[in-house]
Amino acid sequence: MPVEEFAFKSLILISRWRNRERERRRRLRRYWVHALTSARFTEGAFEVLYPELRKYPDKFYNYFRMSMATFDNLMERVSPKLIRQDTILRRSVSPTERLMLTIRFMATADSFTSLHYHFRLGISTISTIVKDTCKVLWEELHEEFIPTPNRDKWLEIEKKFNEVCQFPHCIGAVDGKHIRIIKPPGTGSEFFNYKKYFSIVLMAIADAQYRFVAVDVGAYGRTNDSMVFKNSFMGRRVYNHDFDFPPPQPLPGTDGPPMPYVLVGDEAFKMSGNLIKPYSSRGLDASRRIFNYRLTRARRMVECTFGILVSKWRVFTKPIQLKIETVDEVVKCGVVLHNFLRSKEPLLIDQILEDSEMRSITSFGPRSSIAVAAMRDQFAAYFSSPVGRLAWQEHYI
Repeated sequence: MPVEEFAFKSLILISRWRNRERERRRRLRRYWVHALTSARFTEGAFEVLYPELRKYPDKFYNYFRMSMATFDNLMERVSPKLIRQDTILRRSVSPTERLMLTIRFMATADSFTSLHYHFRLGISTISTIVKDTCKVLWEELHEEFIPTPNRDKWLEIEKKFNEVCQFPHCIGAVDGKHIRIIKPPGTGSEFFNYKKYFSIVLMAIADAQYRFVAVDVGAYGRTNDSMVFKNSFMGRRVYNHDFDFPPPQPLPGTDGPPMPYVLVGDEAFKMSGNLIKPYSSRGLDASRRIFNYRLTRARRMVECTFGILVSKWRVFTKPIQLKIETVDEVVKCGVVLHNFLRSKEPLLIDQILEDSEMRSITSFGPRSSIAVAAMRDQFAAYFSSPVGRLAWQEHYI
């Protein structure tokens, strides 16, 4: 058979196959818009439930995890970025409905299929809305509610830590938690952690008012705490002394040597000139046990911050079944919404939880330099001295 004839017949066969495939796909799609979805404007949650919720503030708060005034303020901030254009074929999803859908997903961790029946929106549409809205919330809020701290901000945080936890020169508590995810395709064991599930790491510094000061999202779950912090932008700035920390000053009530302002962490972290951790639990004298107690009182602030985050946004209690880049957006959205709500609404006592239901990062226990260990000893000596001791501390060691 000549080459030209063979090529011509091949083109005919390919064309017929494409026509058959196109017809098969057309037959598979039974609806242009499914009857359930087309009823969104009369029976969807936004059209039916939202107006009713606004009549009952307590129910509104229970559904949205925030008051109506706070929701309206949030809506005012982000609505310009959530507006979409109507077309001849269909009406766009309004900014309020987009925010309502995303907040409900964050608050309940319902699957997109469940939200599909609730809001009468397509599953792929819901997926796009959640990703886009989470991204907009982070972009619009993080500069105001998680700004990069400067020297004055660090001093403000230190003042609150000293007032609440009686730990002078403490400018934050640092910790990392695993965010459970479904294994991303083609990633091998990168996200498989020591607890035998897949995760990314949320590393955070918290203040004494249960707010996030700085966060780093997306590290592989298999990485230990110390390495995650060291490789994050926070860790690089801490270890390189590039975080605009206040200069060393003598501890309150003393004229002793200047002491640095420090972050407090657990045993997993590597100590540095601006980060200290507890003594090993073996063979401790009274002074070191008192130091561990005082440091733990300060470090629990970050544990409680994670606990409040999870109690408010239940999406963090289940494995997140989204693309890894969308998971990062959801986590950042949860963090910035946490700080936004902390600035707008009072914190209830029963919301302060130390158990965040998130797993901590595995302990690595790297050695610290002699100079940093000596600096920790000076803190321990101060907490046992007449000027630095607490009247009740011996009862808790």
